Amino acid sequence: MDKERIVVIAGPTASGKSALSIDLALSFNGEIVSADSMQVFKRMDIGTAKPSKEELQRVPHHLIDIIEPDEDYTAARFRNDAIKAITDIRSRGKNVFIVGGTGLYIKALTQGLFPGPEADPDLRKALEKEGTDALYERLKLIDPETAASIHPNNRVRVVRALEVYELTGTTMSAFQKDHGFKDEPFDCLKVSLDIPREALYRRIDERVDGMIEAELAEETRRLHDAGFGWDLKPMLGLGYKEMSMFLRGERTLPEAIELLKRNTRRYAKRQMTWFKGDQAVRWFSPEEKDKIFESVKGHLC
Repeated sequence: MDKERIVVIAGPTASGKSALSIDLALSFNGEIVSADSMQVFKRMDIGTAKPSKEELQRVPHHLIDIIEPDEDYTAARFRNDAIKAITDIRSRGKNVFIVGGTGLYIKALTQGLFPGPEADPDLRKALEKEGTDALYERLKLIDPETAASIHPNNRVRVVRALEVYELTGTTMSAFQKDHGFKDEPFDCLKVSLDIPREALYRRIDERVDGMIEAELAEETRRLHDAGFGWDLKPMLGLGYKEMSMFLRGERTLPEAIELLKRNTRRYAKRQMTWFKGDQAVRWFSPEEKDKIFESVKGHLC
């Protein structure tokens, strides 16, 4: 039986994935499935750079605004939700575009997740006593590939990666390579935009400035006032953590903005490391739009 053909638009933040995917979806009768670990959360719009109302009206998007910020969402849950969305889209005769920068989500969908050892409460308790920075630095030494895919503030995933290693003696990245699907479930074309670092960093700075103008600080304040604590995992995400520091008086607004720009550049660098490590990704410069469209046409048609 032929596999379902899907197109994955991956890459670092601010690289132009959203605009490209909308153009492709409109040209090839498609719908978009978001592969962004932050856009699943309701109420968190500015800091996650969700598509605008106009963009959502132009092309249907899936897996955006599906849970509250205090709900847990994992790569395994994403995979299940994405497969349901793909089945629905294909049942209506439309093409599927998976779009996002969360490499683990894309890998979970296209290559699978390893079963992994069960959680060890005593080990987790011991790990939880250490600071987040110290845990992340240890993970970088043990498993740099997994560390590159995790935001340093994502304590839950850092602890889990260390737990896997402590319990098995094998890194999470090695497990994932050995426990992928025997037969990948989709026929994927993976595309990413290869933007020079300086140009990407300029885009990041412009995006952050736009978020500030759109009142990211006020959005963060509303979330906290609604009962979502500063230490909640999504509130430690890019943008919200830095604005929380400003709102608590730990940074001036200019300092928080510069910190956000720096942290976003570092995150983009880790994303590039992740996707450059995927040999299936085809890289195009932003000027090669015609080549991208020809590749997608050849894959889908």
